[in-house]
Amino acid sequence: MRPSPRCQAILASALAVVSVPAQAPPSVPPQTLLSPESLWGLLRVGELALAPDGRHLAYVVRRTDLAQNRSAATVWLLDLGTAGAEPRELGPGSAPAWLPTGDQVAVVTPDGLTVWPVGDGPKVSIPVAGGAANVRWSPRGTHFSYTQDVAVEPGLAARHPDLPLAKARAYDALMVRHWDHWRDGSYSHLFVQPFTGGGGPRDLLAGEAVDTPLPPFGGVEQMAWSPDGQELCYTAARVPNRAVSTDSSLWAVPVGGGTARNLTPELPGYDQDPVYSPDGQWIAFVSMARAGFEADRLRLMLHERRSGVNRELLPDFDASVHELRWTADSQSLFFTVETEGTTQLYRTPLTKPRAHAVTQGRHALSGLQVAPDGATVYALRTSMERPAEVVRIDVATGAIAPLTDHNGRAFAELALPSVEAEWFPASDGQRIHAFVVKPPGFDPARRYPMILFCQGGPQSMVGQGFSLRWNFHLMAARGYVVAAVNRRGLPGFGQAWNDQISRDWGGQAMRDLLAVTDAMQARPYIDRQHCAAVGASFGGYSVYWLMGNAGDRFAAMIAHCGVFNLESMYLATEELWFVDWDLGGPFWKSPEVGELYRRFSPHRYVANWRTPLLVIHGERDYRVPYDQGLQAFTAAQLQGVPSRLLTFPDEGHWVLQPQNGVLWQREYFAWLDRFCRPAADPSSRGSDK
Repeated sequence: MRPSPRCQAILASALAVVSVPAQAPPSVPPQTLLSPESLWGLLRVGELALAPDGRHLAYVVRRTDLAQNRSAATVWLLDLGTAGAEPRELGPGSAPAWLPTGDQVAVVTPDGLTVWPVGDGPKVSIPVAGGAANVRWSPRGTHFSYTQDVAVEPGLAARHPDLPLAKARAYDALMVRHWDHWRDGSYSHLFVQPFTGGGGPRDLLAGEAVDTPLPPFGGVEQMAWSPDGQELCYTAARVPNRAVSTDSSLWAVPVGGGTARNLTPELPGYDQDPVYSPDGQWIAFVSMARAGFEADRLRLMLHERRSGVNRELLPDFDASVHELRWTADSQSLFFTVETEGTTQLYRTPLTKPRAHAVTQGRHALSGLQVAPDGATVYALRTSMERPAEVVRIDVATGAIAPLTDHNGRAFAELALPSVEAEWFPASDGQRIHAFVVKPPGFDPARRYPMILFCQGGPQSMVGQGFSLRWNFHLMAARGYVVAAVNRRGLPGFGQAWNDQISRDWGGQAMRDLLAVTDAMQARPYIDRQHCAAVGASFGGYSVYWLMGNAGDRFAAMIAHCGVFNLESMYLATEELWFVDWDLGGPFWKSPEVGELYRRFSPHRYVANWRTPLLVIHGERDYRVPYDQGLQAFTAAQLQGVPSRLLTFPDEGHWVLQPQNGVLWQREYFAWLDRFCRPAADPSSRGSDK
C-alpha cells in the first residue's frame, strides 16, 4: 500500500539527519529551561538511613560525570538534634546502615564496607571478598549480613577445559535469560559475617540455585534480622519452574546456618519484604493473593511467630501497601500508598486496624524512616517538577518540612512548568485521571504541540516521578503540553480499575487514551495538527496499537522497547507468568486465547500505518526482546512510513548510561520537533486545517 499524500510530503525530511535545536516559549529566556544535559547534571538524593537513637540521618547523593559517562555516590550526614544544622559529606559509598549504638554508620564500597564514626575518630575498613550488597546489621552489632553472587551451576567452560576459546551457553530449563542478562549459573546468596570476635562469612543458601533478593527489582527490603539476632528472614522463590510462577515465600533461617523454614507455604503469590516487630512477636510483610498475577493488590500481612499463622490486617483496604515500618512500641505500622497519581504516607494500629492517611498533596513519598517516638517520619519527596529531597513529616498534622535542598541552586535559575490533575470522561461512563503539564510561561492565547504519554507496566501508575528519560518537566520546557494519562489498568484508583486491562490490552485502555486525546485536542491552546503519542514497554505497545487504530490524530509516534507482535513476544520473553495472566496463556491454548492475540496484536494493523514513527530499543532487553522493535521498524519501512530505528547495544529495557541517556533525549526531541512543529515558526500558534 502506498503512503498517504501527507506521509509522502514529509518523507524527504524524515530521511535527513535528525538535529533540531530546542525551541523555548518566547516569554521564557532559553537559559532558564531544563535541558537533557542539565537534567543529568542534577544531584540524585536517596537511600535514607535513620540512626537507632533518631539523632542522625544518613543518605546518599549521586553525581553524574557526563564526560566520564559514570556517576559517583557519596554519603551525607544530617544532625537532627541540632536546629539549623547543615548536612555534611562523609565520603564515598552507598547504602548506609547504622550500627546499633548509633554512633557509627557503615557504607558499601567497591571492596567491602567502610564504617564511619559520627564524631571524631578513625574510619574502619572491612574488606569483603567479591563485594557486598544489601547490608543489614544484627541488633547487637556483632554480625552483619549481605548478599553476593555465587557460582552454583557450572557452565560449559568448566565442563570443557580443553576448549578455552569456545563461547557457548547451554540450558535444559527456563528461564535462560532475565531482563538484561543471560543466566550464567550464578545466584544471589545471603551471607552472615562476624564484625567482632573473628570468623569468616557463612553462606546461608550454600549450594542452592536460589536468589535472594528476587531479581531484578528486589533489594535490602527483602531480608531482615530478628530482634534477638538469632535468625534472618528473607524472600526467595523455591519453585520448580521460575519462568511461570510468581510464588515467592518468606524463609527463616538460623544465623548459624541450617534448614530454612517456609513461613508462608499456603500463600500462592508474591510474599516479600519482611519486617520484624521490635517486640519479636510479629513479622509484617506484603503478599499478593493470586498466583501468577504480578500486579495483584499488595496486602498488608502479619505472621505471628509463636503460632505460625498468617493473616491480613486490612482486608477491606482497596489499595496496595508499600514500605512497611513498625513503631518502636510494636503497636502501629506506617506504609505508603499510591492514590490518584500521588504516593502518600499512611498508618494503621494493630488493634482495630484501619488505614489512616497521614499526608496529602501532589508528591511521592518514599524511603520511610520512623523516629523512635513515632511522632516523626523522615522520607524522600519527589514531584514531576523536581527530583527527591529529604523531608520531615509531622505525624499528628501531616505537615511536611524540607530538610535538604541539594538542587536548590539549579532550580533557582529554572522556569518551572505548571502541573494540573484533571478528570476526563471515558467512553464507558467512568472518569479518567490525567496530569496536564504546561510549558513555563504558558500563554492560553497560543497553540502548543501536545504529547500524549502512554504509560508502561501495564499496571504502573503515572505518579510523581522525575525520570531521566520520560521527564515531563523537560518535555514542557521544550514547549510541549503533556497529557499523562492514568488509563485503565493502573494502580492508585482501586483494584477493579487496575485489573481491567488483563485480557483487554487493545480495548478500554486504548479507548481511555483516545478519549483524553480527543478532549485535549478540542481545547483552543492545543495545535491538533501537531500532536504525538509516546511511550515505553506497554506504553510502546500502546504507540504501536495507536499507529493502526487512531486515525489521523497524531503527527508523530515514538515507541521505546514496545511490544509489537504478541505471538513472537510470548515465545521470546522470559517471565511467562506475565503473559500467561494478562493474555490468558500461550496463543495455542484455546481458540478464545488465540483470538485475543489476533485482535490485540499491533502487527495485525500495519496496513493502516501512516504516522512517522521513531522506534527505540535496547539490544539487551530480554523482557521485551529487541526483535519487537526491529519488526516494527521493518513494517514501517515496507509501508513507506517515515521511520527511524535507534538501538542501544549495551542497554536493556532502560537506558542507564549517562551519555546514552543524553543521546536518547536528543533523538527523542529531534523526532518530535521535526513533525510536531509548524513549519513556518516552531513557536507560532499553528493552525487547524
